Amino acid sequence: MTLQQAEKLSRDDWHARARGLVPEGRHFIDGDFVASADGATFEKRNPATDEPLAEVARGRAADVDRAVASAQRAFRAGKWSRWAPRERMQVLYRYAQLLEQHGDELALLDVLDMGKTISEVIQSDIPASVECFQYFGETIDKIEGTVTNTANDAFHFILRQPLGVVGCIVPWNYPVMMAAWKIAPALAAGNCVVLKPAEQSPLSAALMARLFVEAGGPPGALNVVQGYGEEAGEALALHHDVAKIGFTGSIEIGKKMMVYAGQSNMKRVTTECGGKTPQVIMDDVADLDRAVEYAVNGIYGNQGEVCNAGSRLLVHRRLADDFIERFREFASSAYVPGDPLDPETTLGSLVNREQQERVLGYIDIGRQEGAQVALGGGSPAALQPGAFVEPTLFTGVNNDMRIAREEIFGPVGAVLPFDSLDEALAIANDSLFGLAASVWTTHVDTANRFARDIEAGVVWVNCFDHGDMTQPWGGYKQSGNGRDKCFQSVLDHTQTKSVWMHLGG
Repeated sequence: MTLQQAEKLSRDDWHARARGLVPEGRHFIDGDFVASADGATFEKRNPATDEPLAEVARGRAADVDRAVASAQRAFRAGKWSRWAPRERMQVLYRYAQLLEQHGDELALLDVLDMGKTISEVIQSDIPASVECFQYFGETIDKIEGTVTNTANDAFHFILRQPLGVVGCIVPWNYPVMMAAWKIAPALAAGNCVVLKPAEQSPLSAALMARLFVEAGGPPGALNVVQGYGEEAGEALALHHDVAKIGFTGSIEIGKKMMVYAGQSNMKRVTTECGGKTPQVIMDDVADLDRAVEYAVNGIYGNQGEVCNAGSRLLVHRRLADDFIERFREFASSAYVPGDPLDPETTLGSLVNREQQERVLGYIDIGRQEGAQVALGGGSPAALQPGAFVEPTLFTGVNNDMRIAREEIFGPVGAVLPFDSLDEALAIANDSLFGLAASVWTTHVDTANRFARDIEAGVVWVNCFDHGDMTQPWGGYKQSGNGRDKCFQSVLDHTQTKSVWMHLGG
């Protein structure tokens, strides 16, 4: 089924498909689905209904050992790394086509797994994942070495070669897309991969791995180990035969990845560890309604479970009251919690009850700190026992409050007024995060100064969350130390080798 056909399916169609779905919960190692070595599993439940969804293999060190050994064998045998560039390019092209052809199934798995809306996955997540593999497929024959200018009796050239086995540990908020961002550049560079999906959303990874082999990828080049982060994830990060870890998740676990690298083989580690993104609305904004629409989408899209969610709404004091009124009006109609399998639903459930309790706990903290709830602030009773939270907005917030400083990872925004660009920059930069930021202004000098002085890896001017695969994605400070997307991420999965040849006697 094409994505265009999937967009035409109704709520009843999706529910019928869900009833007939039998998710694959096993690991995918060396080209086959396998159970855990000790037979252990864990239960995965649908967060929108709290109904059982699947039994998933609970991977531990033995399973990671098996997956890494498979990847290592494939790499050393040159089953992927030594294929001609055009041959690997064709595999990734076919893989992208298969992902698109199976987009409806992948989308359904992600919706049932973590509660996001079917319309968003079909219209955004799957197309972006397809584009990711197309882009990185195109980079394979662009990885070049160099020849230096040396003495006449020498020939010196520098090769770029793959690292070996790459471990990819991905979060639960965009299961297919985050897996694509991690494994595509690693495969493009010629590495073999062990993917550890989040235990909260593991099911689409197994299908992705199967489709890679179906596209012509060799067994062992892409493996999947299911399980908990503190078991399978830790074992992968500590493994001595893993040359690199690519991680997206929390600051706490990102720091552990670096510790594990030091405790094992000094493997490379790149991290993306979230954010507390400021959306800055200057008083010279050209179209306040447009800025409001982007602001609303920037915090409530994907239920606010987004690393770069624009949860800090820095609004010039002269506009604050008007902004809040327009924000409430637009958000109330644009984001209404409902059945994630209904294409008309705009706000799904959070990933599980634990995350729901965490987000509701932050809303209580905001009230206790003295902030005022201007929108939402609870869980819709009609959708119990699902893990839903209403789109929520706080006013009366200052930057010392926890709701202004800590990553909530839910549909909760906070308005912080300011009087000048200097004050806005000071508030925005007073954070341990630095993933992304946006500014709305008609003045080029304001936009330029903001882009120069804001401490963030991604900056938008008069827009929010725009970009394509050429855009480096990563942050400053404790938001991480790597970059996803972009050609640089391919090079980050290679190492250089200097070859000096003496010519003559």
